[in-house]
Amino acid sequence: MTPDLDAVPQPQRRRLTARSLTGGDPALRAAYRLCRRTTRRHDPAIYVLIQLMPAVLRPAGWALWAAATVLDDLADQQDVAPADRAARVEAWAEALQSDLAAGISRDPVRHALVDTALRWRLDLSGLRGAMSSTRDDTHGRHFADWAAWRAWCSEEVLPWADQVRHLFEQAGAPMTLRLDRQEDYARFVDGAQLTDVLTDLGSDLGQGLLLLPQEALDAYPGAEDDLRLRRWSPAAAALVGAMTDLARQWVTRPAMTRGMHPGAATVLDTSACLMRAQLDGVDAAGPALLTRSPRPSLVTRARILAPARVRSRLAWSLTSLTVPGPRPAVTASAPGPAAEDTALRPPPPHPAGARPPRIAADRMPSHVAVIMDGNGRWARQRGLPRSEGHRVGAAAAHEMVYGALEIGLRHLTLYAFSTENWKRDTEETGTILEAIRRDLDEGPIRDLDVRQRWSGRPDQLPEELVQALLREERRTRARTGLTLTVCINYGGRDEIARTAAALAEAARAGEVVPHLIGEDDFARHLPHPDMPDVDLLWRTGNEQRTSNFLPWHATYAELYFTPGYWPDVDRRDLWQAITEYGRRQRRHGAAPLISPRQPPPAP
Repeated sequence: MTPDLDAVPQPQRRRLTARSLTGGDPALRAAYRLCRRTTRRHDPAIYVLIQLMPAVLRPAGWALWAAATVLDDLADQQDVAPADRAARVEAWAEALQSDLAAGISRDPVRHALVDTALRWRLDLSGLRGAMSSTRDDTHGRHFADWAAWRAWCSEEVLPWADQVRHLFEQAGAPMTLRLDRQEDYARFVDGAQLTDVLTDLGSDLGQGLLLLPQEALDAYPGAEDDLRLRRWSPAAAALVGAMTDLARQWVTRPAMTRGMHPGAATVLDTSACLMRAQLDGVDAAGPALLTRSPRPSLVTRARILAPARVRSRLAWSLTSLTVPGPRPAVTASAPGPAAEDTALRPPPPHPAGARPPRIAADRMPSHVAVIMDGNGRWARQRGLPRSEGHRVGAAAAHEMVYGALEIGLRHLTLYAFSTENWKRDTEETGTILEAIRRDLDEGPIRDLDVRQRWSGRPDQLPEELVQALLREERRTRARTGLTLTVCINYGGRDEIARTAAALAEAARAGEVVPHLIGEDDFARHLPHPDMPDVDLLWRTGNEQRTSNFLPWHATYAELYFTPGYWPDVDRRDLWQAITEYGRRQRRHGAAPLISPRQPPPAP
């Protein structure tokens, strides 16, 4: 059972304080006080940002940040061997799962975090990837390029930031981003991480860490060696200056908060101002950056924070916030919010007991992409409305996921709705999109070991669907089984055009040199740069064209066309497609292999 969120009458709401949420539990009050002190001591800037939140959300902010700080401290203990540090981080994360199920913890920081999760209905399963990333930090980090560095940011920072966004949503003051500003938000997070890296450059170097991508270091010959030797050279100064300029560009995203609740917008805008002040300090530090972390002066901080406090106080005083009621005890039948995700189930068996064929590793595709064609024709053939074809087609898509998991496929991409599908009847498109949203909320693959991703444009899509897609991406990001990418409002040419635009922005920011741009640079700016090339592209419905589907990734894909309509397929058809793939000889432009006994081809 989870706590009900009840609207409190306006006069009571204004009197609510951080203490009023903890009731008469002295241990819980002490736990939150510890989290507050930990946050204030370790990161004063974060502390003042939390103070700009409404009072009822501040304890939750302290608990989240204190938990992240504890994990960082466990990972950074230099007098402890890396393997032991990693084990301590892992043990803390595992203890959190047990505490969530019990609804209480003997560890004060976890006690506050468990209370926050249960009180505000936070799904902490999304933090597992961040905790695993922190554990991996104990063995050092090296990033070949900006794409790898951004993936690290996404793992380490975004899950914690998403928890804060969810807090605002639960309180009725959503930190909602405009659908066309998701990229701005990602860049803002990157900028925050780069600001931290530059601020902590000296302390990180003392631990043998240089947390910048090799791609950036190579652009300034000699800078890497100089920094590792704690030597402030012209090359090192040029590198730091360029990184500071880049971080300043990334955190300056004024359009990101347009249309957002003014209280939430004030928190983000003030965060950007504080980071720019921090970057000014990095610029001014010069050689001292290698020995100490620069901080903005008290005067600078006061100039930023004084008006921000006025704006936030006014915004929250005019806002009817929703706050949680009394928190019930957790029972075995009512586990904590993260418990549902602790045990992933296997896919259901095939109704006829069919088992996947054994495929040799060198004959197994890594990535299968499917054009699911024929739903409408299947329905028309049976005298049924087209919506029935889409309903049965959704069940066939579930079968593909089951079959992919059983045979060990790593990547499956499904073409669910193209940019051209808007030409169809409005009722049909509405039915398709609503079915997708409902499947995300209630579908049978939620508890499978499937990492879900979305590729496509947010334009024209219902906001509820986009938020559901983004939520599932966040919720499943730490899963390691099948990566399922669903293409919704997707067009291949549009993807290439957007990638070219992103590459142009990168060139303007100095991240790439225009005349040196190659295929790898382009691939790194695709919406999902870690998506591997398609090995097998399969289309049902007796059509033999690729229909603007993954043109970049499918350049060398093996094509496989089948006559049956999509609603009639099940996992055995996927296995047959993979078996057929294994029989083909892939040459990628090379000459065919000739057996010694085989005569050469005729001239």
